[in-house]
Amino acid sequence: MKILVTGANGYIGSKATGVLLDAGHEIIAADISAEHIDPRAKIILTDIFSEPQPFSAFGSPDVCLHMAWKDGFVHNSDAHIEQLSAHYAFLNRLIGGGATHIAVMGTMHEIGYHEGKVDENTPSAPVTKYGIAKTALRGALTLLCRERGVTLQWLRAYYIYGDDAYGNSVFCKLRRAAEEGKTEFPFTTGKNQFDFIHIDDLCRQIAAAVTQEQISGIIELCSGKPRALGEQLEAYIRENHLGIRLDYGKFPERQGESPCIYGDDTKIREILRRSGKSDA
Repeated sequence: MKILVTGANGYIGSKATGVLLDAGHEIIAADISAEHIDPRAKIILTDIFSEPQPFSAFGSPDVCLHMAWKDGFVHNSDAHIEQLSAHYAFLNRLIGGGATHIAVMGTMHEIGYHEGKVDENTPSAPVTKYGIAKTALRGALTLLCRERGVTLQWLRAYYIYGDDAYGNSVFCKLRRAAEEGKTEFPFTTGKNQFDFIHIDDLCRQIAAAVTQEQISGIIELCSGKPRALGEQLEAYIRENHLGIRLDYGKFPERQGESPCIYGDDTKIREILRRSGKSDA
């Protein structure tokens, strides 16, 4: 398949590009910089929002994997709201030019406070500008793609770790603290439970999802299992032989954070099974 990956230089985009290339797909990698993009891809340095006819400009791809997003780690950045219409306009132009299959990265931050399993029918009540913008884009694209007969896959990611020199998660902060020689990491109680997925597993799920059209709509990209944050970080410390310990109780839990939230992996497990890449 010919796949356009926007935001191909990002934390997830660069890894997903490599996985798709390894699977033999032709990749058009679009971003404003390219230091992390696999050189096997056809790299186009551009501001995608400035392309008047993106479908033809990017070689008439079979699918667009839209991962471009500014300030993804800064959940209350004004950029999420300010650029919302630009994302919609870009994808609208892409569809107007002939695109028939769009896959867009979503986030569990669309959901807001929720206790338990999240699936495609779980209501969204986001509490950050990031979650609000993603939810609005999902709603607008759902209507647009239904009207135009376009396949839409909304790829909802959860708590990602791995390749932690490049990112801003708590795993990245923990690793940096250890590398700076710190022996203690001030922390919360660590009791809240989330759905953790390694970046390599996430990109394997992304690649399997976007290279098929039979299963579409909202797809939870996840492990399907909740795990306490403290337990996950303790395992991370052991696995990476970091000389640091968690200093529990120094910070309160973040206000409004769900005590236990995880994804329903039914759809992604079926996708992986059909692709022959399931571990089950």
